[in-house]
Amino acid sequence: MERKIYNPIQKDYVTFLKTTNETNGEYTLVEVELADGGGVGLHYHKTYSEAFHCVEGEVQIKLGKIIHRLKEDESAVAEKNINQFFRNRSGKPCRFQVELRPGSRGFEQSLQIGYGLAQDGLCRPNGFPKDRLALAWLFDISESNLPGWMSIFEFILRRQSKKAIAKGIDKTLIDKYVKF
Repeated sequence: MERKIYNPIQKDYVTFLKTTNETNGEYTLVEVELADGGGVGLHYHKTYSEAFHCVEGEVQIKLGKIIHRLKEDESAVAEKNINQFFRNRSGKPCRFQVELRPGSRGFEQSLQIGYGLAQDGLCRPNGFPKDRLALAWLFDISESNLPGWMSIFEFILRRQSKKAIAKGIDKTLIDKYVKF
């Protein structure tokens, strides 16, 4: 089964090397091929850490207040509750692996669904789903958190996520897009 997904808006790929089901929940391991200019904005996780390992090129990882520029065979770890982002500003694509500990099935599903929505033209130019309830639910299952003043939006997102579940949007998205 193909375990490589593509996001046509972000122009990046994610390959699932190990899922939480395959590791008995111990970890999730993905490899990201990130286009120049791509990345994920500032956030943090309360339930898992993320270890980043650069395979090819250069990826920037912000941990707290420090930006690490990882090159081939260099690593950095975003522990739980540490503000972080990753981005590629190298002028060419880069490839890196991310290991979540413990594994997160919600993270795995959120990637498959988010990339599937983008493939189907159901995302805005910024990559966010057009359906606000789907966006809220994906944010919730990915176990992401917003730092500082942005955290005021979390209350709204978490409440909207409950509405998405009540309407069965979660089941519809899982049935359509989650393949592994």
